[in-house]
Amino acid sequence: MERDNDSYQQAFILVGFSDRPRLEMILFAFILVFYVLTLVGNTAIILLSIVDTRLHTPMYFFLGNLSFLDLCFTTSIVPQLLWNLWGPEKTITYHGCVAQLYIYMVLGSTECVLLAVMSYDRYVAICRPLHYTVVMHPRLCLQLVAVAWCCGFLNSFVMCPQTMQLSRCGCRRVDHFLCEMPALIAMSCEDTMLVEVSAFVLGVALLLVPLSLILMSYGMIAATVLRIKSTVGRKKAINTCSSHLMVVSLFYGTIIYMYLQPANSYSQDQGKFLTLFYTIVTPSVNPLIYTLRNKDVKGAMKNFLGGRRGLGKPE
Repeated sequence: MERDNDSYQQAFILVGFSDRPRLEMILFAFILVFYVLTLVGNTAIILLSIVDTRLHTPMYFFLGNLSFLDLCFTTSIVPQLLWNLWGPEKTITYHGCVAQLYIYMVLGSTECVLLAVMSYDRYVAICRPLHYTVVMHPRLCLQLVAVAWCCGFLNSFVMCPQTMQLSRCGCRRVDHFLCEMPALIAMSCEDTMLVEVSAFVLGVALLLVPLSLILMSYGMIAATVLRIKSTVGRKKAINTCSSHLMVVSLFYGTIIYMYLQPANSYSQDQGKFLTLFYTIVTPSVNPLIYTLRNKDVKGAMKNFLGGRRGLGKPE
């Protein structure tokens, strides 16, 4: 009973950046701008992938799912963060913290696997172009997305209860701006070795395994591209993959650094800014990367906006 009563259903204090009051207002404006960009950009990609029939392909089906993930991922964090940055109140309810941790881990883990699925789609498109429509049929696409979501839920349902059940001896101060697993584990006053080992094993499974598959896919893609004699064909193949590679680099680079290091070497200040990057900046940049480097998306956007303007003209 003492183990449960010390933290159960008590509000947590999200310390965040409260030790830098001047920085809080700057961060509020910065995060608000990027959140608006995330909402607009990802919503636009989702709508375009639905309304434009030319985008009814596996690549844009996966891209629409990625945009949906980014939209939910950021929304699970930013409103609470903006509220805490704006005023002196830094608390989050126990159930709010649990919900944030579950959602955050489900969506983050799902995105890791989905990026690997997208790399497989690019591999088939470039290395087996004549069989692309046969291999990447709608049923397989749905199954691959379902696997990504199942991996996300499995990771969350294993790690979140272990993290929240740790005894904190009355400590309610979370040295972060969200209820994140490493920060919550660091609050514990008991031996956390088992939880850390579980987190590391699942981290390897959900980070390094998908990343290895991505690297294998792009290794085979690179070998195929080098065999293309046409400069135009080679450039087209590179453009097809470059956007996804940029997104993978941004996402995996920070995630791996965050979650595959020992807890005793985890720097909270460094962790806060890295978390800001992959939860706020990366989801807002992803639509720009795909839009600026993709003729199909730009064409769909022009047609959509042109059609909207045409509907508004008097007859």
